[in-house]
Amino acid sequence: MQAVVYERTGGPEVLTVRDVPDPEPRDGEVLVDVEAVGVNFRDVYEREGRPPYTASPPAVVGAEGAGRVVGTGERVAWLNVPGSYAGRVAARRGALVPVPDGVSAELAAAVMLQGCTAHYLAADSHPVADGDWVVVHSAAGGVGLLLTQLVRQRGGHVLATTSTEEKAELARGAGADEVVVGYDGFAERVRELSGGEGAAAVYDGVGRSTFAAGLRALRPTGRMILYGASSGQPEPLELQQLAAHGSVYVQRPTLATYTRTPELLRALAGAVLDLVAAGRLDVRIGARLPLAEARRAHEELEGRRTTGKVLLLPGGDGAA
Repeated sequence: MQAVVYERTGGPEVLTVRDVPDPEPRDGEVLVDVEAVGVNFRDVYEREGRPPYTASPPAVVGAEGAGRVVGTGERVAWLNVPGSYAGRVAARRGALVPVPDGVSAELAAAVMLQGCTAHYLAADSHPVADGDWVVVHSAAGGVGLLLTQLVRQRGGHVLATTSTEEKAELARGAGADEVVVGYDGFAERVRELSGGEGAAAVYDGVGRSTFAAGLRALRPTGRMILYGASSGQPEPLELQQLAAHGSVYVQRPTLATYTRTPELLRALAGAVLDLVAAGRLDVRIGARLPLAEARRAHEELEGRRTTGKVLLLPGGDGAA
């Protein structure tokens, strides 16, 4: 089978496509034919060797996908199966989630990691209440587009930030009430929109370049939720600042916490896939590329030239 291997940590150039033996399932594992692979920033961190993704090269990159169990044909998806940039994976049964009828392998692979992230952000990190104003950074990205939809479904209002006007249109299409292009001034704008009070929550996957302004955007007892750091980690935070900004909360959630048991994973992923099956969650696939173009996929992702989800298709030609 073909797989995307890195023999040393580094930039996209370390990714190579090779023919490797099929994985051999251990006790409690099954072999799965991979039909679609999700590309995520966690894959970039893995390739670079950033904690906690510190596998010892040589290794196959990736963790998210969808396909069929060899021998039974069961349609399954996953978000934490190592070595997913490949034609086949060996996976623990507890790491696999059934894919409902009406949801394609591509849609399942596209929504697992980002959809589950968006769902816990809107329902758990800050349970959005009717009338809440929230800030969603990078709202044209995979998580951002899904999170915007989920906030609106719960009766909240979204001030979205994007890097370009083209991406702003995508955010508006997902239901954003207001869009700030370029990130500057979002804290002041959300205060205006909320009658001077501020945002109930700031959902920040950017990090260093937006975090400080995000604290200023919050209403008293509001929640700063840092779920990623595409621009780098924020500067160290003095806890006294939380008092100065109005007794605000700061959380650094991880998807691993919300999917730490097979039961939690199935409940969360099942809720997301059911929304997709019911047509209540629009999943944007920005690009479909053959597995052999994994390096290009990483370059596009890191260059912030993507919108929605990037998929790799083992055995397929792909299409932009």
